[in-house]
Amino acid sequence: MNGSRSGRGRKIVLWRHGQTAWNLERRFQGSTDIELTEEGVGQARRAARLLASLKPDAVVASDLRRAAATAAELAAVTGLTVAHDAALRETYAGAWQGLTHVEIVERYGEQYAAWKRGEPVRRGGGELETEVADRAAPVVLEHAETLPADGTLVVVSHGGTIRTTIGRLLGLEAHHWEGLGGLTNCCWSVLGEGARGWRLLEHNAGTLPEPVLGDDD
Repeated sequence: MNGSRSGRGRKIVLWRHGQTAWNLERRFQGSTDIELTEEGVGQARRAARLLASLKPDAVVASDLRRAAATAAELAAVTGLTVAHDAALRETYAGAWQGLTHVEIVERYGEQYAAWKRGEPVRRGGGELETEVADRAAPVVLEHAETLPADGTLVVVSHGGTIRTTIGRLLGLEAHHWEGLGGLTNCCWSVLGEGARGWRLLEHNAGTLPEPVLGDDD
């Protein structure tokens, strides 16, 4: 086999977890361990059947319950074992966690506006987006390296973590990451490996467009 082709054609599917009660309340979750709603479990089950058709080779997930339960639905239909890694958790956002969107804007308006402008902000005294990418992207790449040629990895994580990871893997500067729209519950994005690195093939795929409910909207 031509060595220059080795590993090319691999795909990474970055799949956001299903709905939670805090998503519905527009309450910032961050690293708070919130479980799926009944609807969220149903979303994961439906999406898992679609993703199973991609014949994934491996699954890695955040260890927070909403992501782990989503990943379990894919494991149930593929027979794959899910690896869990805390590095794939959502952004820790300190004082913002547990607050609604309205409360965040009221109490931390300047901080929120700066974040939306793409400035490096420790939301609520928590992590920078670049720090989230620093911990999550290497884990994704580590698991991708174990794939066979043309293999597929499914990463089950959270909206903000997925966005920062995509930005890092595409080589985008951090202030451009906000240009990647948020993911609807249980939708996914696909990165494909080409001659010049990773490319974004699909974004927020999986359903007809729906409102994005969560920390990254």
